[in-house]
Amino acid sequence: MLARLQQLLAFAGLIVIAAVFAVATPTFGTYGNVVNILFSTVVIGLLALGTTFVIVTGGIDLSIGTGMALCAVMSGTFVVTWGLPWPLGALLAVLFGGLIGLVNGVSTARFGLPPFIATLATMLVAQGLALVVSESTPIYFNDSPGYLLLSTGTLIPDFPNAVLVLIAATAVAAVLLRRSVLGRYAFAMGSNEEATALSGIDVTRWKIAIYTLAGLFTGLAGVMISARLGSAQPATGAGYELQAIAAVVIGGTSLSGGRGSIVGTVIGALIISVLNNGLQLLSIPQEWQNVILGIVILIAVYADMARRRAVAVH
Repeated sequence: MLARLQQLLAFAGLIVIAAVFAVATPTFGTYGNVVNILFSTVVIGLLALGTTFVIVTGGIDLSIGTGMALCAVMSGTFVVTWGLPWPLGALLAVLFGGLIGLVNGVSTARFGLPPFIATLATMLVAQGLALVVSESTPIYFNDSPGYLLLSTGTLIPDFPNAVLVLIAATAVAAVLLRRSVLGRYAFAMGSNEEATALSGIDVTRWKIAIYTLAGLFTGLAGVMISARLGSAQPATGAGYELQAIAAVVIGGTSLSGGRGSIVGTVIGALIISVLNNGLQLLSIPQEWQNVILGIVILIAVYADMARRRAVAVH
């Protein structure tokens, strides 16, 4: 009940923020700008979807930002440098993201490393590998127009394909979290990992699977951002992990695990995109945008703490 209430509060917050910007700037509510907001939500949203599973188990993944950049570079390597067909190159890049997640899962579940430390190390490794593989230069997809259409193409007029990808990924994630064995075990591990193990569930195997799933979403985000930019930028992932984690928390997923929803995560991602878009339209300096976003994150974390206290009292 409290988790649902926080989702409703997040949705109400999204409406209020959007209404304020709509009044403050006449271009905010136009169809083109709304599509632009949805378009800019794609990357954060995809990263946040995978992160939701990890946080529901009580874990954390700090490697998703630089992991995304590495997957984008690998996609450029497969498609541009190796000359593979772009669908195959994109698929391999997504699977490479799954490999990154597998490493995180094995490190935390099999070898018992704290998720914060394990994924921090992976973050640094991915950051370095992205620079090494790309030789610190962008990889351009000028000769692969089909690849670029993954993001900027329009199967529906005036509606970017990237948004359709996010909608499809959201549906898949929602079903996995609420209707699959993996989702049920994720909630069980986040609520009480020891009791889950004692009930006969192979916690190690399922936790590895969840981190691997998060890695696949990271790989997909890498493909989509490189398709949007028309190039694989080795340093493009910095800061995305914080925005993705913020989206998850704003949407009502508890940092202590055991509670969360995909719908809430998407609402959280939209709040961040609306804030970024509205503040840019108002010509607010980037420094102040960061301050405002940080305050929103603090409010979300405080709300999560208050909710946990309320649950403990009752």
